[in-house]
Order: sequence, then C-alpha cells, then structure tokens
Amino acid sequence: MDYKIVLDTYEGPMDLLLDLIEKAKIDIYDIPINLITEQYLDYIDRMGRFDLEVTSDFLVMAATLLEIKSKLLLPKPTEGDEEEEEDPREELARRLIAYKRFKAIASELRKYESLGLKAFYKPQEDLSQFLEEELDIGPFDVDLLFNTLNRILDRRGLKSEDLVLDEISRDEFTIEECTENLLKRLEACKRMSFSNLLGKDSTRNEIISYFLSLLELIRLKIILVRQDEAFSDLIIIKNEMGAG
Repeated sequence: MDYKIVLDTYEGPMDLLLDLIEKAKIDIYDIPINLITEQYLDYIDRMGRFDLEVTSDFLVMAATLLEIKSKLLLPKPTEGDEEEEEDPREELARRLIAYKRFKAIASELRKYESLGLKAFYKPQEDLSQFLEEELDIGPFDVDLLFNTLNRILDRRGLKSEDLVLDEISRDEFTIEECTENLLKRLEACKRMSFSNLLGKDSTRNEIISYFLSLLELIRLKIILVRQDEAFSDLIIIKNEMGAG
C-alpha cells in the first residue's frame, strides 16, 4: 500500500515551489531563479530532520533549480547564431502552470465532495396513485409556463443560487401563504399580472412559491391564466365559473 506523506502544508516539491512564487507575487513565466532557489534550499535545509525517502522528491527539484540557475549563468548566444536557445525556465513554468490548474480543479472537487457528504437522499417512491388527468391551462402548455418562470428568474438574476447545506432553514414563503395572498388580491381586482404579485426585492423562494400556488389554483379551476404573447407577463383572472 502506498502512503501519501504531507510535510507541513506542502504535498510535494511543485506545491512548495508554487507557494514560494505566489507569496513573492512573481510572474511564473519570469521566475527569478536566484531568489526562488535560495528560498527553496532554505526550506530543504529545515527538512533535514526527515527521512531521505520523504525528501527525495524535494531534492530532485532542488537539483533542477540549480541546473537552471547554472544555465542562466552561461554566456548568451550572439546575434549571429542560427538557432535561439529556449529559456531554461520555460519547461519549469509549463509544469507549474499545469500543476496550478490541477490544484484549482482539485479544490473545486473537494467543495462538491463536502456538499455531497452533507446531503441525504430519499429513495424514489411510487406516486402513480396521485397522477391526475392533464392540467388544462388554456391556450399554452405547461412547458411554456415553466419557460416563462425561468425567464422571470433570469431577468432578476435568480436563475441559480449556491446550495448551502450547513444548516436547515425555514422557507421564507409557503405555498399556503402565497395562495391566500393571491386570492385576497384577486378579490379586489379580479384580474392582475403575475409581476404585480412580486416586489423589487422578491427572492427566488418567493417567486417559485407564488408560481406553485398559481398552478394549484389553476388545477382547482379557481383562476385562469392568459398570456398576450410568448414569454410575456402572466395575466391571472379569477374564474367566475368557480371550481364546478
């Protein structure tokens, strides 16, 4: 079995080197080898108390840095040379960029893992007994209605929100409360637009709760819903014929 050994906060020589570069706010493509090599060797010296097997990878990187440093000390090619040599730091820079990308991706995956460990899923139940005949909502279909809701959320910048699982919070608005308020408003005006139900600072939960209450009242044939054109505002009308 392989064991992963982490020294301090560094999981390997690339991690240490990248940290030194970021702390010094250095451009990866223009690494001051003298400075970084000195800092790196200082860290290696403080690691001397560890077993050689643990520090071997760090020593290989130290040797690589010293090799690059020595190449930079060599005389530069003259203008008459046919082929220009690659900067000895280029290969190291490419490796550091790749490592930085993988590290960022790993960090994001750990966030998803943390969220997943906090989530508990209920097995799917057989709900066929609750199926009813198709809901009649007038001149447009359910998919168009849901598309309209998505456009409302999108215009308000509420299409998606970060999932927070650290605590269980009570819904700010319930379907029952929204249904009661909607009916009270209709008693006064008989006809209103969906946007009039919402305030400028309405939350995603409030909008969806009102939308679900709308569907329930349509199902009970208490209200009718119309749209002047595709994706325009929903017009809510009290059904004078009632639920019968």
